[in-house]
Amino acid sequence: MENKKQQSVSKSDGGEFSDLDYQSGFGNSFSSEAIDGALPPGQNSPLVCPYGLYAEQISGTSFTSPRYSNQRSWLYRIKPSVTHEPFKPLVPDHGKLVSEFNKSNSSTTPTQLRWKPVDIPESPTDFIDGLYTVCGAGNSFLRHGFAIHMYTANKSMDNCAFCSADGDFLVVPQKGRLWITTECGRLQVSPGEIVVLPQGFRFSVSLPDGPSRGYVAEIFGSHFQLPDLGPIGANGLAAPRDFLVPTAWFEEGSRPGFTIVQKFGGELFTARQDFSPFNVVAWHGNYAPYKYDLSKFCPYNTVLFDHSDPSINTVLTAPTDKPGVALLDFVIFPPRWLVAEHTFRPPYYHRNCMSEFMGLISGGYEAKADGFLPGGASLHSCMTPHGPDTKTFEATVSRGNEAGPHKITDTMAFMFESCLIPRICPWAFESPFMDHDYYQCWIGLKSHFSRLDIQNGHNDTVERDD
Repeated sequence: MENKKQQSVSKSDGGEFSDLDYQSGFGNSFSSEAIDGALPPGQNSPLVCPYGLYAEQISGTSFTSPRYSNQRSWLYRIKPSVTHEPFKPLVPDHGKLVSEFNKSNSSTTPTQLRWKPVDIPESPTDFIDGLYTVCGAGNSFLRHGFAIHMYTANKSMDNCAFCSADGDFLVVPQKGRLWITTECGRLQVSPGEIVVLPQGFRFSVSLPDGPSRGYVAEIFGSHFQLPDLGPIGANGLAAPRDFLVPTAWFEEGSRPGFTIVQKFGGELFTARQDFSPFNVVAWHGNYAPYKYDLSKFCPYNTVLFDHSDPSINTVLTAPTDKPGVALLDFVIFPPRWLVAEHTFRPPYYHRNCMSEFMGLISGGYEAKADGFLPGGASLHSCMTPHGPDTKTFEATVSRGNEAGPHKITDTMAFMFESCLIPRICPWAFESPFMDHDYYQCWIGLKSHFSRLDIQNGHNDTVERDD
């Protein structure tokens, strides 16, 4: 389906990115021209393209992938992206990015882990410099796995662009807006929104608000898609129309010394060229960056009793070949009503075959009364027990069964959940922001066990079997 309809984002507080037009829809086939007539009519690669442009395809899947899953776009640019000097290793080495997780560069533990919010650096640091891997699993060379990064930055990228050859970036800003220029156009991404920058796309990040901080999930060998809705039906959760794709926008003219920084196997390489990579005058296809406003998510939940599994809050999923098992799910915990009767309403205590990395964008989290702060993170790996802290449990039980409907407000938490067991990078283990007292939030949980049978109002003693 061709989608040329554009949706205008509301104006914010000024600036060149504050009133951008977007195309809407998830996974649609889009067409966009910055100059009328720049798209070749009737074919992808004519002998001579309009305006003397070069045709260039970018493929997110193999050429022979089934049509329903095939992703590719055609870009019509002033100069092709191949026009650059040879790539060389970045000097000095970045040192804190990983895409191949093994015992030589990471380790693991079943202990619950939590990190406090990381300080914004004092020295000039852009998105690339401030990006570091916390944990991950698998191998980008084998096209299976994921990495979870965090970033802190205080300056815009200057005369350079970044791209990952390893996988898709799902960026979750927590502090400060991001103005992101891509080969398909420009996006403004605020805290409370997310952006997906697919494998191979070049982009540059500017910081209109100054200091910025956030989270990144990178997936190897897969792409995000909307989860199936099953018995929910045709509507609910994240609506396809609320995903926004940029419209064509381009830079022309000479840009001497422009640097491409490419992440390849977890290492960074640089190449110089004399033009901006954002010289795409027109493009069409279904492989493109996109953003989503989390406030548009339509949550579903319990209306009578018990707490629903967190999978009911899945925004995007990267599936594996095994049905129902995700390489990585992106799940949110947004404002919503709690109405369950005779129910412990916060998340239940559990051990999970999946591994869960959580972050907090704003407000508090319903299962942690203290210690889990915006910009912080936690990791509960495969079969590691976790759940509400002592204060949350005691406060919930003290309200009794007569607690009326309650709305969770002023919060936005999220979870990256994976079937793979993550290994943790040494700088995350050694971080001064590691919360070494995390375990103490459960130590106060007391036994409330009683042998009194209170069913039907009786207080009979339960007889022992031995």
